[in-house]
Amino acid sequence: MSWSTRELADLASTTVNTVRHYHERGLLEEPDRRTNGYKQYGVPHLIRLLQIRRLRDIGVPIAEIERLDAGVGTSPEVLAAIDANLVETIERSQRARAEIADMLQHGSITDVATGFARVAPRLSASERSLTLIYSQLYEPEVINDVREMLDTEPDAATVEFESLSADADEATRALLVEEFAETITKTLVNYPWIATPEAHLRRTPMSTAVTMVKTMHAIYNPAQLEVLERAAELARAREDLGRDPDPRT
Repeated sequence: MSWSTRELADLASTTVNTVRHYHERGLLEEPDRRTNGYKQYGVPHLIRLLQIRRLRDIGVPIAEIERLDAGVGTSPEVLAAIDANLVETIERSQRARAEIADMLQHGSITDVATGFARVAPRLSASERSLTLIYSQLYEPEVINDVREMLDTEPDAATVEFESLSADADEATRALLVEEFAETITKTLVNYPWIATPEAHLRRTPMSTAVTMVKTMHAIYNPAQLEVLERAAELARAREDLGRDPDPRT
């Protein structure tokens, strides 16, 4: 008894094109033909095709099967590499499922980093953008802190800073500097790593600094940038003063 190409493909749960492709690659021997020119596949062809399909189904590259010629199986090294890729794929799929679950629960929000969907409604557009940037620059434990920071109602200074117009006058800026410096000081006390983040970076310090500078200039207007710089400088000065038991020394 013999089978046609389509019948062989059906038995092996594959396609006619796949069978032809294996012929072209030399993985599957060409069968004899009937007098009418139709191919006659036998049990050896089916067994060989099933062997190839089994290897391909677990991810063994065709080049590796070609290297083995008519052999069956593969090397431990190839299997270990495939397994490592599967572990990475599973972890990526699990992260994706967790993110999808978060989005299903809190809304399909894609303009914030993973894990920020719940707090997204209370964030400004710039804060949402920053979560995406932070997630690429900082280690996960830092991102957890960032999420914790944002998971509270913003204080008045933060709200005013986020809405500060580019043409705000000096009096408005100066007052906000004082108020926003208090916010920054509290943040530095609660999250000391902000002052020395080097140990928590996913990129080099230079790459991180350049990315942050470009980002801040892209999402904040000049008035906001000036207020932020002045407030941060004032906060650092106050922190240094607080650490010195005698400011006169």
